[in-house]
Amino acid sequence: MHASACESLLDYLQPGSKVLDIGSGSGYLTAVLANLVAPNGSVIGIDHIQPLVDMGKQNMEKSEEGRRMLDSGQVRFVTGDGRKGWAEGAPYDAIHVGAAAAEHHETLTDQLKAPGRLFVPVQEGGLQYIFVIDKKEDGSVVRNKLYGVRYVPLTDAPV
Repeated sequence: MHASACESLLDYLQPGSKVLDIGSGSGYLTAVLANLVAPNGSVIGIDHIQPLVDMGKQNMEKSEEGRRMLDSGQVRFVTGDGRKGWAEGAPYDAIHVGAAAAEHHETLTDQLKAPGRLFVPVQEGGLQYIFVIDKKEDGSVVRNKLYGVRYVPLTDAPV
């Protein structure tokens, strides 16, 4: 799925692009995205579970290049509700969501640049589908349902 997400977002992952990785977890895809937008792009990884945010940072710190990306601010990991995106870094060229949303969160589309692309699994009935949502240069939005998937749900943080 990471490869499919990157392939879908590739036209928006140019050097200098800004990317939001929702549900960043271990930080693996965050690091891949950071390499795709290098040398002057940036990626924010957001997760609502603090131990996962910590793990993403720790995994990036395992390599010299990862430490450089963190120190330079090219990569940041933050704790927050990914369903709300991360307004402080918006607008984004690309947004990846790594958990199934219960609905289309317009806030995420609002945080896209025009043009920009959102890759998101969405629950519809008892099934989940990958949607690619494009914000066109004129600000219009086009939603395309691609294929069925099975992701963990995009939820509240555990209490």
